[in-house]
Amino acid sequence: MVLRRLGWANDAITFSARTDDTIAPGPLAELARLFAAYPMVKTAPKTPQPTTATKQRNAPAKHLQVFPNPNPERDYVIEFQIPEFTCHCPLTGQPDFAHFTIAMVADKLCVELKSLKMYVWGFRDVGAFHEKVTNQVLDEIVSATVPRFVRITAKWNVRGGIYTNVVAEYRKQDWTPQPVIALPGPVGLPN
Repeated sequence: MVLRRLGWANDAITFSARTDDTIAPGPLAELARLFAAYPMVKTAPKTPQPTTATKQRNAPAKHLQVFPNPNPERDYVIEFQIPEFTCHCPLTGQPDFAHFTIAMVADKLCVELKSLKMYVWGFRDVGAFHEKVTNQVLDEIVSATVPRFVRITAKWNVRGGIYTNVVAEYRKQDWTPQPVIALPGPVGLPN
């Protein structure tokens, strides 16, 4: 039996087998026998296509999802780093890229990370000025979580030779941060 590679079909290599007495006994002969026992063309099963439910889970989102703060009695900072924020300039249509840092002190609700990722993804095809989109993200976080404090720092990549940094923050009216405690540096190391 002789095996010949015929080509590709449905992302799999296809083979043709024909009987021939030129193969010596051994592993190759066993392989040829196995190919002869099956239909002439074998193809891999097609890769399953995403279902509508899968597509919806992986689509950009317009709103944030939240979950209960596991420690609402304590002030602690949650910091999100989003190094690949993307939108478009509303005037030129050119892409704009930014590194967003979101620091927040949650009250009763926290932002769910996957929903934040999908929410940020939703800006990729949106035309927006740097100032508008930074404040829009802040407004959505405040609306969804009503935090004690949140600050968004958006460091936009250069456009027209100019870097833009936009800092927007929200502080709950009745919230006062705890005083910062200055801790000593490590013992034995110079300052």
